[in-house]
Amino acid sequence: MTRDIGTQVLHADRMGSVEHGAVLKPLHIATAYGYSTAEELTAVFRGERPGHVYGRQGNPTTAALETKISLMEDAVGTVCFATGMAAICGAMMALLKKGDHVVASRFLFGNTASWMNTLAQVGCEVSLVDATEVANVQAALRPDSRMVFVETVANPRTQVADLQGIGKLCIGRGLLYVVDSTMSTPHLFQPKSVGASLVVHSLSKSICGHGNALGGSISDTGLFDWNRYPHLLPAYRKGPPAGWGLVQIRKKGLRDMGATLSAEHGHRIAAGAETLALRMDRACGNARALAEWLQNQPLVTRVHYPGLAGHAQHARAKTLFNDFGALLSFETVDGVDPFEVLNALELVIKSSHLGDNRTSALPVARTIFWEMGAERRASMEIADSLIRVSVGIESSADLLADFEQAFGRLARRG
Repeated sequence: MTRDIGTQVLHADRMGSVEHGAVLKPLHIATAYGYSTAEELTAVFRGERPGHVYGRQGNPTTAALETKISLMEDAVGTVCFATGMAAICGAMMALLKKGDHVVASRFLFGNTASWMNTLAQVGCEVSLVDATEVANVQAALRPDSRMVFVETVANPRTQVADLQGIGKLCIGRGLLYVVDSTMSTPHLFQPKSVGASLVVHSLSKSICGHGNALGGSISDTGLFDWNRYPHLLPAYRKGPPAGWGLVQIRKKGLRDMGATLSAEHGHRIAAGAETLALRMDRACGNARALAEWLQNQPLVTRVHYPGLAGHAQHARAKTLFNDFGALLSFETVDGVDPFEVLNALELVIKSSHLGDNRTSALPVARTIFWEMGAERRASMEIADSLIRVSVGIESSADLLADFEQAFGRLARRG
């Protein structure tokens, strides 16, 4: 019987062996794992049989979460990390070498953009391009290009990459196609459908949803031919080639770098993942209602949300995604400081987090993109007045009422 992904995730733990008949995988906090014989230990250590050796490479609780993420992404496997940034950095350090070239979107999230600078400092050249057009990615490719990295929906300006066009290009060129789908979540979009090789998630965001755990993941869709990748070490070229990439990511990216997802946080994320579909449907509906309301406000000059007909990539988003997401941003008219808007809001939390059940907002240019400087922000189309809103699951009426009272107070003051 074929079941919905949400149903599979909800019952994923019960599909395996769960201790004492529990309906979900319990919390395993052990650091070390012992075996009856030296032969058993050696076989697990070498990856010849399943099992755990040392907690830095994972544990039964995080392994259960990896199974859930793989189900969500229709992936052959997943490796979890302590954070989304650890997943990105760990995977790239495991798979790239000095002299390699990476093409990435120039609309990257602030910390990811910072990592690209670091990657360049250790010998991998990075070309940042407007990934909303595949032609820009193609023009940047070189003989030493190994990887293309994009986000589904850019944070905070919501540009939607030409995911399908880039996927076809990467498949034709034999390039690793890495897609950060944090803003979309598996409920709205599976990057495998556009040819992605690896899928990144910051599990701290919507998949967890409750703002009480940090985590990240890398999933292998099974579409990339690892036989064609020159940087895989001989020790990891064992068994079916479909698993080679993840083995190297786990060994060189997770084990060596030590960015281990704690069992407690893995347990919380796994529980949050069970209600992802319910939460995203509510949050997307709220975001759409708020975006439509904002575009009619005299104090707002521009609203950035893929669900609006005027968005540059609206048609693409409508084709690719099941809904338009819970992230939006807007710019205020001259003379209205973002601080004034944010301070007038009573329900919305002033916070740099996103993908939470609670709606939060921040002044982009003065916080998460402050380090970049004005010139770089301009190249990423980040206006000084830009306010990012991560929409939660509150009552839509209550959320709109909070913005109405805030804008009303500002209008009276003006």
